[in-house]
Amino acid sequence: MLQWIGVLKYANNGNPTPDRKVNKTEEEWERILSPEVFRITRKKGTERAHSSNMCRVFEPGVYACACCQTELFDSHEKFESGSGWPSFTQPIKENAIAYHKDRGFGMYRIETVCNVCDAHLGHVFQDGPMPSGLRYCINALALSKIEPKIREMNSTEKLKKAYIAGGCFWGMEELFRTQPGIKDTEVGYIGGANENPTYENHPGHAEGLELTYDPEQTSFRKILDYFFRIHNPTTVDRQGNDIGSSYRSAIFIQNEEEKAVAEEMIAVVNTSKRWDDPVATTLEDYTKFWLAEDYHQDYLQRKPNGYTCHVERFGSYL
Repeated sequence: MLQWIGVLKYANNGNPTPDRKVNKTEEEWERILSPEVFRITRKKGTERAHSSNMCRVFEPGVYACACCQTELFDSHEKFESGSGWPSFTQPIKENAIAYHKDRGFGMYRIETVCNVCDAHLGHVFQDGPMPSGLRYCINALALSKIEPKIREMNSTEKLKKAYIAGGCFWGMEELFRTQPGIKDTEVGYIGGANENPTYENHPGHAEGLELTYDPEQTSFRKILDYFFRIHNPTTVDRQGNDIGSSYRSAIFIQNEEEKAVAEEMIAVVNTSKRWDDPVATTLEDYTKFWLAEDYHQDYLQRKPNGYTCHVERFGSYL
């Protein structure tokens, strides 16, 4: 009963705060999802009962959102409900699921959605086994099964890093932190001559961003695609009100593969004619990334009304 009261509280008064948020247009989702997954998750569809063998699979693993790969349910909470849809007693953690009132089709139900990307999952009912007494009735097509071995492969050892600069690092970090596949963000100084730079002493260094990403969920090309959408890459040593080499647009290259991708993306952006002037982004060899002071890290998370000149200007170039 207490668990159900908690569900109703969120459905009435707002949902638990997610660790991150993914926002895409309907057109963007339609491009990356299969037609049926798009219908279920973005159009609030329902798959036919007993249409997936996921109802009968109980091997260890984690079930993630089919849209953004956020982990939603653990196999330990899965049970055979006989309903024809995969059923779980509770989510993997409190803020994984958001709840909304659903009065469609002459009924009153509680809809469950992914709290990170708002994908429609299914509904939650009060006829599950104890101790929760709840049944999360979920469309199989809204889920992606992550086997234990695959989950282990996505551990820290398999993650990659990318280094970019595009003006004040606060705004760049805040927008990138919510992108699919981005596991961590750090702001710092890169591309200058002196060691141990500080905010007061970093000649030649750009205000840079270190992105730790999962190559199974995103790519260097997709990172650069977003990079060219959230800042003006045609201004030299300037972004918004910030002027100087610290605020230059730059990509710090770690290998020949990254260089080829960066050159290709610059050509794509120039060909798009979205900007009046050609791209001025420099390609610079990666040397060392120096972490900025603690008060710069996650700045706009702590001060959401703080200064930023970054905004998503366009849809994907890809």
